[in-house]
Parts: sequence; C-alpha cells; structure tokens
Amino acid sequence: MVKRWIAGLLGAMAIGNGLFMLIAGQQWYLTTPGASDTGPYNFHFVADIGVAFLVSGAGLAARAWRPRYWPAALTAAGFLFGHGLIHVAGLLGGHAHYVILEWVGIVAPAALALWVALPEKGQRHA
Repeated sequence: MVKRWIAGLLGAMAIGNGLFMLIAGQQWYLTTPGASDTGPYNFHFVADIGVAFLVSGAGLAARAWRPRYWPAALTAAGFLFGHGLIHVAGLLGGHAHYVILEWVGIVAPAALALWVALPEKGQRHA
C-alpha cells in the first residue's frame, strides 16, 4: 500500500511538472532553479521534456491505481531514473549550483520512482 501512495504522489508531481512545462514553458524555465543556467529558452526542448514528464507521471499513476500495472510504472521510472543519473553526474562533476535541491527534488524522487515501480513478490506475472 505504501508503494501505491508514493507512486501516486510521484505521478502527480511528474504530471504537474509536465503540464507546467507544456502550458507555460517559458514561465517554468524562468522559475525552475538551474533551468536558465543551461542556455537560452527553447520552446521545443521544454515541451519535449514536458511530454516525457507527463507520460512518466501517467505510468506511475497507473501503478497507484492498479498495482498490476507495474510494467507501465517501470517504464515511467526509467525516464525519471535516467534524468536523476544525469543530475548525479553533474553533481559529482561539480556542475551543480543547487546541490540540496537536486538531491532532494530530482535524485531522491527518481530513486523512489524506481523502487515503487518494481513489482512485489507474486506480481511479476500479473
């Protein structure tokens, strides 16, 4: 039950972030710490990543709704975990200006997403 609640929370957060990126991409870019450090605003790039967050959130929400949908959540967690690994590489390489925010707001949720997506014993063939 804990995994379902966490999957739902992470799914809602990812969906919210994705919608923010799609609906108000430039505002997202200006208000998200570190985003504007990466170069000039690019509508297409922000919208593409927004879709990735939206779809990832939907996969985690599916897991929260029905535990047997863990394969959707695992796919969703793949994006979030990969995104987290990119931030870990930046942190370890000294390219981060928001160290605590990145660990707490990106890396930890990515690791949690992977954990909640993994099936419980007996769910592997569900």
